[in-house]
Amino acid sequence: MSDPVIKRALVSVSDKTGIVDFCRELTSMGVEIFSTGGTLKSLQEAGIEAASISTITGFPEIMDGRVKTLHPKIHGGLLAVRENPEHQKAAQENGIGFIDLVAVNLYPFEATIAKSDVTFEEAIENIDIGGPSMLRSAAKNNESVTVITDAADYATVLGEMRSNGGATTRATRLDLAAKVFALTSRYDTAIAAYMAKAAGTPGEASASMTVRLDKELDMRYGENPHQKAGFYKMNDGDADRSFAGFFDKLHGKELSYNNMLDIAAAAGIIEEFSGEEPSVVIVKHTNPCGVAQAASLCEAYRRAFSTDTQAPFGGIIAFNRPLDMETATAVNEIFTEILIAPAYEDGVLEMLMKKKDRRLVLQKRPMPKCGWEFRSTPFGMLVQDRDSRIVTREELTVVTKRQPTEAELADLMFAWKICKHIKSNTILYVKNRQTFGVGAGQMSRVDSSKIARWKAGEVGLDLTGSVVASDAYFPFADGLLAAAEAGVTAVIQPGGSIRDSEVIEAADANNLAMVFTGMRHFKH
Repeated sequence: MSDPVIKRALVSVSDKTGIVDFCRELTSMGVEIFSTGGTLKSLQEAGIEAASISTITGFPEIMDGRVKTLHPKIHGGLLAVRENPEHQKAAQENGIGFIDLVAVNLYPFEATIAKSDVTFEEAIENIDIGGPSMLRSAAKNNESVTVITDAADYATVLGEMRSNGGATTRATRLDLAAKVFALTSRYDTAIAAYMAKAAGTPGEASASMTVRLDKELDMRYGENPHQKAGFYKMNDGDADRSFAGFFDKLHGKELSYNNMLDIAAAAGIIEEFSGEEPSVVIVKHTNPCGVAQAASLCEAYRRAFSTDTQAPFGGIIAFNRPLDMETATAVNEIFTEILIAPAYEDGVLEMLMKKKDRRLVLQKRPMPKCGWEFRSTPFGMLVQDRDSRIVTREELTVVTKRQPTEAELADLMFAWKICKHIKSNTILYVKNRQTFGVGAGQMSRVDSSKIARWKAGEVGLDLTGSVVASDAYFPFADGLLAAAEAGVTAVIQPGGSIRDSEVIEAADANNLAMVFTGMRHFKH
């Protein structure tokens, strides 16, 4: 069939960007325009000849505008197959005129629910019913109907109509129809997610889950150059739930996916110390290789760096204070891949920008500590709430004869905040609120302990008087004995092993204080 000439258009938009100029052009080409509510008012005030949708339906807009386009004369005019004699006959018998163009965008549901003070009633009123129905009808009949959901497409449609005798091309109509179904799918997903959240039980995963992912960035590659990739933000009603919603890259080359992983890891750890003394986290391959607190940010950096003087090269550093010149000068002594700070004091950015390959990142707000996170496998997804809970001192259970001292307790709590961010199996040595040895990702806790002790020895850190944290229970006493041999005085671990009594006995025999948290922190 030949491309149908556009003679009648239905226009009803929430976002009125460009609609007046678009309709003025349509009328100049002899297109008859029908409209609704606020759109009709805008067109008429601009001097554009447009008629109410009621002139088609013979029925007024009712129920506060909830019912206005859900009518056979609208959907019949959109869905009728022009080349089908039976359709033509039904249209003629029922007084249905064909509608050749639809320009509709939807009530701003997502923008509405993103508001911090939105009520359930307000959200419900911003669920568009007639709009998606018209769009789907028009898109289904794309052989004959041109459907527009985005003001950016007005110019394309007008250009084709001018050069094609008032018609659009089949290719354009098909492309616009695809946009409709992508839009309505996203729209319905946002509504489904909101309703599920409103109806669900907090902390429980529902039987089914609707997730919407929108591409935020084109990535050069994924974890490796041979892996094609894009970075998608998760849309769950929070308009700023994206990388750009939390971070601004102020300087440096394009971020890779691995960079983003490291940024998330470093930010996640430094946020454990929000509002506390000056703190610095150094991360390499998502694992902390140095964390420390001190009276000044520069001293905290020096102490964190002293934990491992090799790994920080090309690493990621996060600060819980605005980055000052003294600290920045110290950091500038080596090459670091990424610096993350809540602010940069005067002159600091200019000095650090002299190294063009370094990325400088501003963290604008804390990352979410609640909500779901997703871990993928080739055969499905794990959906779990975030591991954001940290035990308080009051929740600790002392299981040994010796009680921990106040200084030991401070180090134990410091260590426990960090160890949950280290790949399992984790053994972490801490002394005076500084990491002294990090053992990550080994097949046994004894191996993790050996690595942590070896790293401490390499940089001349004495583990005598340190404390040790384990992300999961000691299954045997050997891991605890290895720590005792290194000179630790106190231990923090979840407990829960069938051999807890054996481990407690070993701790007592070595005059160690040990506390159980009752909570493990596996990180695979």
